[in-house]
Amino acid sequence: MLEFSKLKTWSILSVIILGVIYSLPNFINPTYLEGLPAWAPKQKVNLGLDLQGGSHILLAVEMDAVYKEQLESVQDTVRQTLRKNDINYDNLIIEGDAVTFKLMNLDDKTKALNELKPKDLGADVTIDDQGMAKLSLTEESKTERREFALEQSQEVIRRRVDELGTREPSIQRQGEDRVLVQLPGVDDPEHIKQLLGKTAKMTFHMVDDDYAASGKRSPGTKLLDSKEGGKVAIQKRALISGDVLTDARGRISQDGRWVVDFRFNSIGAKKFSDITSKSIGKRFAIVLDDVILSAPRINGHIPGGAGYIEGSFTAESANDLAVLMRAGALPAPMKVVEERSVGPGMGADSIKAGEMACVIGFFFVVLLMASYYGKYGMVANIALVANLIILLALLSITGSTLTLPGIAGIVLTMGMAVDANVVIFERIYEELRGGRRPYEAIEAGYDRAFTSIVDSNLTTFIAAAILFFLGTGPVKGFAVTLTFGLITSMFTAILLTRLIIAKFMVTRKTSSIKIHLYKLVPNEINWPFMSLRYVFYGLTILLTVGSVALVATKGLTYGVDFKGGIMMEVRMDKPADLNEMRTKLNALDLGEVSLQEFGKDTDVLIRIEKQEGGDEAQAAALNKIKESIGTTADFRRVEVVGPQVGKELIKSGIIGVLLALLGIMIYVWVRFDWQFGLCAVIALIHDVVSTVGLFSLTGAEFNLTVVAALLTILGYSINDTVIIYDRVRENLRKYRTMDLRQLLNVSINETLSRTIMTSGTTFVAVLALYLFGGSVISGFSLAMLWGVIVGTYSSICVSVPLLLFLNVNRKMGEETQEEDYDGARV
Repeated sequence: MLEFSKLKTWSILSVIILGVIYSLPNFINPTYLEGLPAWAPKQKVNLGLDLQGGSHILLAVEMDAVYKEQLESVQDTVRQTLRKNDINYDNLIIEGDAVTFKLMNLDDKTKALNELKPKDLGADVTIDDQGMAKLSLTEESKTERREFALEQSQEVIRRRVDELGTREPSIQRQGEDRVLVQLPGVDDPEHIKQLLGKTAKMTFHMVDDDYAASGKRSPGTKLLDSKEGGKVAIQKRALISGDVLTDARGRISQDGRWVVDFRFNSIGAKKFSDITSKSIGKRFAIVLDDVILSAPRINGHIPGGAGYIEGSFTAESANDLAVLMRAGALPAPMKVVEERSVGPGMGADSIKAGEMACVIGFFFVVLLMASYYGKYGMVANIALVANLIILLALLSITGSTLTLPGIAGIVLTMGMAVDANVVIFERIYEELRGGRRPYEAIEAGYDRAFTSIVDSNLTTFIAAAILFFLGTGPVKGFAVTLTFGLITSMFTAILLTRLIIAKFMVTRKTSSIKIHLYKLVPNEINWPFMSLRYVFYGLTILLTVGSVALVATKGLTYGVDFKGGIMMEVRMDKPADLNEMRTKLNALDLGEVSLQEFGKDTDVLIRIEKQEGGDEAQAAALNKIKESIGTTADFRRVEVVGPQVGKELIKSGIIGVLLALLGIMIYVWVRFDWQFGLCAVIALIHDVVSTVGLFSLTGAEFNLTVVAALLTILGYSINDTVIIYDRVRENLRKYRTMDLRQLLNVSINETLSRTIMTSGTTFVAVLALYLFGGSVISGFSLAMLWGVIVGTYSSICVSVPLLLFLNVNRKMGEETQEEDYDGARV
């Protein structure tokens, strides 16, 4: 209704006011916020690492080591149990994911089972008729151990990072065996990677001095490398473990060398006291990750539970060891499987590029709406400003992280936000042409456009939701921004513009209204789209089959995201000599090296193929490249992706597109009919395949942001399609005897102005993003530009003509009757 109660009016205005208040901290100097009351909004939008600079490190827990330790525990328990109960056995070993042994006496089978089964081993116990026993870890125990290992790893990493004083680190679990560490402001993560990658399992053992004298090891001992040189034999059984340490500090000793002081808790202090009192004159080894740091001789009783470690320490290595000792040991080794770092200069440039893209995109959208719809376009522009303010407030309140793809989501939202207003304004215009009075036309326009707007936005939301759940990092940030944009645009387009127009109508008491300043599509136009359907079928098949053939023969230029490898953006201190750089990098024997100058003549994009030898080889290659290029270069962006992560990203991308297609088909099927759902999905497949074909043809990099663009194209294209389908459904009720071919033509022509206008606003917004958004999201922008064009084409020329081919069910229009409007209230 055009009638707005005071409660409804103030509710809408309150949302706008709250949006302004909660977005203000993003524009105010933080020092001014310190004196505000506790309840006052102070939360700003968090900037992602790609905007503020920093490092993103994905660590994988080596679960094989976790399970091996669990099996060793089972093995020890079995050994002790069998010996305690005088059960003779042979060959007690770990074999695969089980512990096995052979009973020497088959009569002990029942006794062994009775003794072992009640034990909390986390393993299934079986003994066959030949006396071969097998204890296999249960899935429940493996899951429990895996969860514990991840939780402990996350906590240890947090303590280590906090010890380093890194500002506002983010440490999150990711998947079944990974921990994601994000470190703002850290653009060279090598030092931190070394600390995070060390297990830091510290133990204290007695040294087997007989080995040093005779060269023969005693039973129950093992040989380990010593940092002091050579090998040292120590007892396998640890007398004290690192978990009883309470403190460790690096300091300079009296002779000017760096040492590490340590202190035990009360339990450790007692053990240490007992050991030193009984072992005077013997050597005591301090072992870290199976390397002996030092093996001092015990010269006297040490009752205080404190000691120090000598070695060839520097200030940094002594303090690093102290950090590791204080933070505790990881339950299992961890390896870096993905690394991305952005320098502060690159982040600042990305912010400038994003701001410019937003401003220019906003200007073009505002200009287009104002020049076509006049004062009603200005109402839509006011709603657009409110939309951006509320969107910023939502991002601030929820503590969301704004990434560069997130800025792309804002730009895209601007283009799509006016879509709802275009639908409404075109509806109002049609109602006016149908003879309704202005008040009635406005009310009918809003009411009849509501269903179309909800349908089109929900289909886009399906794609955004899949992006959020399957995406990572910046792509997830894009999904959040796009989702919030859908919510805010529906609020401002449906409620705010309606309120403004209603108050304007009441105040001015207008008896006539003019929606357009000019017409993009004349009213008398009735283009025969259905007569050209075979041309459209042929063009669609050509684009789809041609794209598949291109990808099959030429392939895609996969980014580091998917194929693994190293990608670096480097800014040199002088114009780059690509030939010289290529010669240096080729000499490193790292495989295929690609160099590309972009932007300034000092900027170089370096791509190195995936290294054989896993993630450790990748990290080593990165260090070699940095050393070769030199310390004077500014490494503005670095991405290192392991082969396993690349495979997983490809898999999740394919699953995401397939799930989006399925979700959209089901929704359209339920809201319309099965023919509509099937035709819509065929059109969407054409959009996705032809976009992938474009990347194959141009050789543009195909990366994770492009997959995000593909899902966004699905949402955008189905948005267009649903608007036309909504008109088809309405006309099926309205023109019950009209020939289906003519009815489909009428439906397309009636919505053609809306289609052209919304495509135009989205296109100019995305064009600004492509021209000014920077290299990081150039692939996303290119895909979206093509997606707007091909999505508009498929909505008109593919999804609707296919309804004629499938002979859409005419009876669907009889299920509901459209209500007539006999007046409007103001």
